[in-house]
Amino acid sequence: MVISMKKNVFFIALAMGLMTSCASKKDLVNCQTENKSLTEKLQDAREDLAAKNARITALEEQQRGMQQALQNAEAKYTALQQSLDKSLTNASQNNISIEKLVDQINESNRYIRHLVEVKSKSDSLNMVLTNNLTRSLSNEELKEVDVQVLKGVVYISLADNMLYKSGSYEINSRAAQTLSKIAKIIKDYKDYDVLVEGNTDNVPIKKTNIRNNWDLSTLRASSVVQALQNDYGVDPKRLTAGGRGEYNPIASNDTELGKQRNRRTQIIITPKLDEFMDLIGQAPEEK
Repeated sequence: MVISMKKNVFFIALAMGLMTSCASKKDLVNCQTENKSLTEKLQDAREDLAAKNARITALEEQQRGMQQALQNAEAKYTALQQSLDKSLTNASQNNISIEKLVDQINESNRYIRHLVEVKSKSDSLNMVLTNNLTRSLSNEELKEVDVQVLKGVVYISLADNMLYKSGSYEINSRAAQTLSKIAKIIKDYKDYDVLVEGNTDNVPIKKTNIRNNWDLSTLRASSVVQALQNDYGVDPKRLTAGGRGEYNPIASNDTELGKQRNRRTQIIITPKLDEFMDLIGQAPEEK
């Protein structure tokens, strides 16, 4: 009887131990799953913060450029005003036509206003282009595509793992949808030229058919240019392909994250230079 009771106690203790072990293992799995989810959310938050910081920096740079242009215009106006004041003081001694000088100042003022209007028009067009492109991209695409306006130029930066097969310059299937959206924007803005610029990290390429990172970056840019032309109908006369190898980094190559940011292809959209210079060179009509 005593032995039977001891056996019962033993089996009950064993069963409770097994139940406790199972519960602990389940809790551990739940904790691991929750930890993974929180880690992924933290990484997404960091990427989102980095993108917003980059946009803030771009807008600050644009604002500084506009302030500098305004300061230059004000300095020119001040110099002309001083010249007028000096001429008025010496009018009795010099054979200077005050009316002619006033006309020159007025003409200069009109030209300054014209330059400001031209720059404002260019900046406005670029912002519209950027907004249209950003709206056309999905949230997933925006994680691998960065769009900025710097000094009147639109930069679209594409991650290499989104565009190319690993260690290759061949475009992968993931890039098709994003490139088609970018191509549509490019085709809508026919007065803009497009430079496709390849960039790499500083790790030497080890391929028998590619000599170095210069080759890799240029070949990748050429692949994008040909895709825009052949697959999406962009006029090749508007396209230029170039490679900068490892010599245009935007982050340190000492970390994997830095190397990843440096491995990118930029699509740079700018107003056609000859038409833009003609527009600047057109003096405003006298009123």
